[in-house]
Amino acid sequence: MAVVLVTGGATGIGAGIAQRLLADGAQVVVADVQPVLLAGVRSVRCDVGDEAQVEALLADIAATEGRLDGLVCNAGFMLRKPLEQLSLAEWSAVLATNLTSCFLLVRAAAGMLRAARGAVVNIASTRAHMSEPDTESYAASKGGLLALTHALAASLGPEVRVNAISPGWVDTQGERLRPEDHAQHPAGRVGRVEDIAAMVAYLLSAEAAFITGAEMIIDGGMTRKMIYK
Repeated sequence: MAVVLVTGGATGIGAGIAQRLLADGAQVVVADVQPVLLAGVRSVRCDVGDEAQVEALLADIAATEGRLDGLVCNAGFMLRKPLEQLSLAEWSAVLATNLTSCFLLVRAAAGMLRAARGAVVNIASTRAHMSEPDTESYAASKGGLLALTHALAASLGPEVRVNAISPGWVDTQGERLRPEDHAQHPAGRVGRVEDIAAMVAYLLSAEAAFITGAEMIIDGGMTRKMIYK
């Protein structure tokens, strides 16, 4: 049975990914700072931006599961704040969770991933390509994650594949969506957690054996839509 670690899996996209992987028969370990309520997974409390906690997490997986076939770096958060008011500590906190965590996790997991000829999937964002005001730290972290993805793919291949998914607007909390919210997407609707989870499952699978260093944009076509005002 494949063992997969999903970070930030307590809620939202991460929880959907964990649920899909469970349904596909994987043994899932979820790492989060929040309580994990999903039945069937092994939950470990971990701040993935902290080097010591990440090293302890991977040592625990080595001791308990004995292997690691897949790693999904999903943990992240956004801080909206005017540039002049954004402190260095706040900037650093966003980058620690969204970007540095991936480096720490892959570095600590590399041995087990190589042994399993496993795969890594990083959850980036279309905000690596486009922005709203007051999102500098988030955009920078996701852009860095894309660059880190292809660097890791080059360093860890051919034993380990590393890819990224950049979601667009995904309804993670049952939002009250308007018809125009759906209609603005070329695909005709806002994204669902299941859309992202399905791509994660594919990229972790043997069917994606020839895909590495790639970014999969899942946004209903919005980043390809030309908009004039």
